Amino acid sequence: MAARVTLRPSDEFRTLPSGAEERQAQGETTLEVCEVAIRRGDRRVIEGLRFSAGPGELLALMGESGTGKTSILRAIGGLDPIAAGDIHIGRIHLTPGRVPRGPSARDLHRAVGIVFQFHHLFAHMAALENVWRAPVHVLGQPRAQAERRARELLERLGVGARAHALPHELSGGEAQRVAIARALAVEPPVLLMDEPTASLDPARRIDLAATLRALAADGRIVVIATHDGEFARSCANRAVVIGNGRVVREGPVATVV
Repeated sequence: MAARVTLRPSDEFRTLPSGAEERQAQGETTLEVCEVAIRRGDRRVIEGLRFSAGPGELLALMGESGTGKTSILRAIGGLDPIAAGDIHIGRIHLTPGRVPRGPSARDLHRAVGIVFQFHHLFAHMAALENVWRAPVHVLGQPRAQAERRARELLERLGVGARAHALPHELSGGEAQRVAIARALAVEPPVLLMDEPTASLDPARRIDLAATLRALAADGRIVVIATHDGEFARSCANRAVVIGNGRVVREGPVATVV
């Protein structure tokens, strides 16, 4: 059975983490992960995971390698199924089952942008085309409109001059910024990033922290999965530390990390 993706009035939601009901009632997009379980065959990856984030928050999901940080990002983005619990992104509701497909997947992809650790840019497309493709094919935008927005995003992220470069011609930091632009091209209210500092030198890490803070300040929810405590302290508002598939600590990043 495929996972359901439904659009429902906020008063029909199940019990959400603290503060979620008020934010939903105000019409804001929130991210709510409610008692979620994720399994790989017989192996438990995540069990009873629960956290929330609201507009303008930059949340760090932390923990050692193998604790399920990437798995929960993939579940929020509708790439992997959940075995139990609920995920709410605004009025979108994910439930256990196979990953969403068709119109349900398109609704989700409008709401959630993902930047993978290894970027996954299309190798045969220049940076600009990597960015404008999704708005054309997901949102049905005219190419001229999508290309204009793509140029604006690349300029804002400091890689406008690399618009016609192929991915193999970009540095690691440049490729990451193009991947961020691609994720933002459909203007999602939620941005997920998996191990964003993995291929960056110290200078680029500082630049990335500033970029993520600016994106959150625009009113987005930004969630990063990282084991890098120094980077989390440099940019995140809150941290959720995962151990053995569960939340073991949660709170302001300065007190948790």
